[in-house]
Amino acid sequence: MSALNIITNRPREIIDITDRIALIVRGSGLRQGLCYLFMQHTTAALTLAAQEPGVAMDMLDAFNRLTPVLEYNHQPSQHVPAHILSATIGASLIVPIRSGTLALGEFQKVVLVELDGPKDRQLEVSLMPVSG
Repeated sequence: MSALNIITNRPREIIDITDRIALIVRGSGLRQGLCYLFMQHTTAALTLAAQEPGVAMDMLDAFNRLTPVLEYNHQPSQHVPAHILSATIGASLIVPIRSGTLALGEFQKVVLVELDGPKDRQLEVSLMPVSG
């Protein structure tokens, strides 16, 4: 298992972390298996995204619209939208490993979604061999 520290710079942003994950996979020597990623925070998330111009901004705009404006019970309530989005998007991701590399689609990138930054974020990376 490896840990990554990712420093975010804005209140909400999407950061491509594919190369950092791929480096861990390459360094492990694992040829076939699964890469399990786990975000250790409740105001950040992980997902796959296309890294084309404008996609990150479109995703952030859509995330903003998904969060309802309510009278929240949790205090301080300014963090509640980030908690809701993190739970909705997800805190973990599994990516297959084939031939020693992440088996992502042509346009897929692994991204961290910062929802309450800027912050230092910790990501656990576990590599599991599979047979077959």
